[in-house]
Amino acid sequence: MSSTPATPPKVNRIGLDVLPYKGSKTTLCAGCGHNAITERLIEAYWELGIEPWSVAKLSGIGCSSKTPAYFLQQAHGFNGVHGRAPTTATGTLLANHRLRTVVVSGDGDTASIGIGHFVHMLRRNVPLVYIVENNGVYGLTKGQFSATADLGAKLKTGAVNPLHAIDICLLGIEMGATFVARSFSGDKRQLSAILKAAIAHNGLAVIDVISPCVTFNDHEGSTKSYAYMKDHDEPLHEVDFIPSFADIEVEYNEGESRLVELHDGSRLLLHKLERDYDPSNRIHALEVLHEAARRGEVLTGIIYLDTSRPSFTEILNLCDEPLALLAEERVRPSREVLEQINEEFR
Repeated sequence: MSSTPATPPKVNRIGLDVLPYKGSKTTLCAGCGHNAITERLIEAYWELGIEPWSVAKLSGIGCSSKTPAYFLQQAHGFNGVHGRAPTTATGTLLANHRLRTVVVSGDGDTASIGIGHFVHMLRRNVPLVYIVENNGVYGLTKGQFSATADLGAKLKTGAVNPLHAIDICLLGIEMGATFVARSFSGDKRQLSAILKAAIAHNGLAVIDVISPCVTFNDHEGSTKSYAYMKDHDEPLHEVDFIPSFADIEVEYNEGESRLVELHDGSRLLLHKLERDYDPSNRIHALEVLHEAARRGEVLTGIIYLDTSRPSFTEILNLCDEPLALLAEERVRPSREVLEQINEEFR
């Protein structure tokens, strides 16, 4: 009796199926927006054909910081102290600049306890992808307001937030990130394209992803709920990402789209919708964010992009080999050299 042969798994351009790009089973709440972000990360790295073992994934503390356990099981990983992911990620890249580094953080981890570390990572333009899974509350400590909670937002308890929010995108643009975007965990197509473009970018890519907390912040009165995002999401443009290894065949009418070439030869195609938006205009990016906040809208898309500014590792003019792999004789001064240095300080 003959049996039908099993269909071989679909593989990407480097011959891997999707399994090495997955991770452990999630322990987050069912319906959590963070899980949707994990799925998009798995898709992005698999579709781009990036070797999982060439990636370093880092996080701090919080619901969001559990995410690296759920994708790229063969990648390097480090779960650090609360708010210190920008610091550990910077150190990781300085030790081995060949690693493709991604940080998954949260609104508390980034905008509260870790904001000092976050700001200095921004000004240095450290070449990594930094994802903020933003739900506006502290999900691990019963849902108190975080620093990104909007003024006037309500908790399930009825408490109203009296403080102005820290806008991750405004901070990112103002302090020096060269790729700043915002998306919604429920917008599969847009988030997927933004993640791929961020991975291809040579510089700091900050992505603020509104990711509703189904346990503490998905009720009426919340400004980071599924219902609120559905009613107030205002896309700047449609986003398409064309990888450098794909055949590039693009059809668009003059004046309707903007084609941006990224560092690895990939191309970012922005289809303009209701407004003529130029993501390379830093001042205008800040203006549209402020204007959207005044109208109560949540702008999504790639808000700012600068492909000309050198990254932190380029500024430091590091050698081609990773510092962590250099032989001892190349990093340890000889006795003669040490004596010469000491003599200069006498």
